[in-house]
Amino acid sequence: MTESAMTSSVISPYGGSLVDLMVSPDEAAELKEKATRLPSIQVSERIVCDLELLATGGFSPLDRFMGEEDHKRVLDDMRLTNGRLFPIPVTFPVDPGDGMKLDSQIAIRNAKNELLAIMNVEEIYEWDRAEVAAKAFGTTDAAHPLVAEMNRWGSLNISGPIQVLQLPSHPDFRESRLTPAQTRERLLGFGYENVVAFQTRNPLHRVHEELTKRAADTVGGVLLLHPVVGLTRPGDVDHYTRVRTYKALTENYYEGNRVLLALLPLAMRMAGPREALWHMLIRRNHGANHFVVGRDHAGPGNDSTGKPFYGPYDAQEMAEEHSEELGVKVVPFSELVYLPDEDRYEEVSKIPANTTTASISGTQVREQFLNAGRLLPDWFTRPEVATILSESYPPRFRQGVCIWFTGLSGSGKTTTADVLTVLLMEHGRQVTSLDGDVVRTHLSKGLGFSAEDRDTNIRRIGFVASEIVRHGGTAVCAAVSPYKATRDEVRAMVGSDRFIEVFVDTPLDVCESRDAKGMYAMARRGEIKGFTGIDDPYESPDNPEITLDTVSRTPEENARLIIDILRRDGFIKPSATVNGDTES
Repeated sequence: MTESAMTSSVISPYGGSLVDLMVSPDEAAELKEKATRLPSIQVSERIVCDLELLATGGFSPLDRFMGEEDHKRVLDDMRLTNGRLFPIPVTFPVDPGDGMKLDSQIAIRNAKNELLAIMNVEEIYEWDRAEVAAKAFGTTDAAHPLVAEMNRWGSLNISGPIQVLQLPSHPDFRESRLTPAQTRERLLGFGYENVVAFQTRNPLHRVHEELTKRAADTVGGVLLLHPVVGLTRPGDVDHYTRVRTYKALTENYYEGNRVLLALLPLAMRMAGPREALWHMLIRRNHGANHFVVGRDHAGPGNDSTGKPFYGPYDAQEMAEEHSEELGVKVVPFSELVYLPDEDRYEEVSKIPANTTTASISGTQVREQFLNAGRLLPDWFTRPEVATILSESYPPRFRQGVCIWFTGLSGSGKTTTADVLTVLLMEHGRQVTSLDGDVVRTHLSKGLGFSAEDRDTNIRRIGFVASEIVRHGGTAVCAAVSPYKATRDEVRAMVGSDRFIEVFVDTPLDVCESRDAKGMYAMARRGEIKGFTGIDDPYESPDNPEITLDTVSRTPEENARLIIDILRRDGFIKPSATVNGDTES
């Protein structure tokens, strides 16, 4: 892609040009009529987010979903074929069955079938999931949310020039929904030469407030508070709650002439160091020339062995390495602690030994305060923010949770799940049971038992479970779900902190002995093909939250074991009274 290939209407004061893929209103009307005669493709929320930032110049110098050569070079060198730095692959995956043809046009529609854009398909190429995972994310571990998500992406990528007819509709927080050009214009109006951007996908506490104010003072400029409101890490606080907290802070605790709150419709990749560079590039396109790089910036947490995917300072090191080329200076995220005797925050490196300090970890915020229904202390979080979080983040026993039973056919999943469902309702939880066989008669009617169809069935169960959990309900799911990668996808959909994988570890010979329908016998005789445990593998979980023995324990004993663990983790109210006894 060459500079001349881009349509640029806005010039960055910090170098580079902003791509503008939007057509005029007259052209849009003409193209909408044309689109009725074109084949259409409905795309995911991730593609919609990427399309919006492509259209408005947020991803400049990229002006389209990546073609094969750009894609290869970005994976290998973090650069486009024109040599410009770009660390994250931005692609448009499709399935071979979607019928894409070279030198044709397609209409791009969102999940609601609203027409967004038209693409001239100039490239169709295969891509390798394992290669992308290893090079872009540094891991093939499906505990990484993007590695898991990529398993359901199509095996082909398409690319070509795009004409954007309309941006996705965002009726929420319209005053803060600013395009890169609008953000630049607003920032220039503040009259400061320097702009420091702060990336966030979480509510801001006092320590973040202090850090961002110091960052703005350090550069002698204005703060661009730029939260991500597209796709973030599964399980994050929803953006409606987060933006309410940002508004409360900027309106009450920041100097109005030195802070701009603007929302970024970015679909994060949680790619650590590479993502830090990407965030710098995006903020440059929005008018920032300084950027705060946090500790473990854009990290997805721990891998399947319990170790962090990225080192705590990997992102800062990579950001510093490319800072000059990007034209964005790195402002390191200094660790601050509260000094209760002085009622102020200070950098850890500046505190004398034996000084009394106070701090609350992210785990403590969730477990000791939000999950317990307690307000966060004023020294840690502004009262307005604490109130908003308490309203939107109920105690753990009122939060949603998914209990996912997996194991061989005949292992005892459904029997134990049925007992558990009754006990959960006895403890006051609202429960929806999603049994694999029952779901197949309704939600997945018509699906076969190929590996692809079985995965589709599990993803459908997972999607429904994620919606139940999101609305505070309890989903009890019992399905063979033989493939680890698909179960990891479901975990990512639901949110790792609200997903409890229960491995019903029953030996194959015991499962066969319990088989009243004779399915195993038919599989042994070759009358059924692809039967899990016989001629198709079952991939046991590596680190399930619970492992059950159904040989030496009864279904009720196992169900009560799960109840005890749910109570320990706060999903059941500790003081619940059952059968006249108060349980603690």
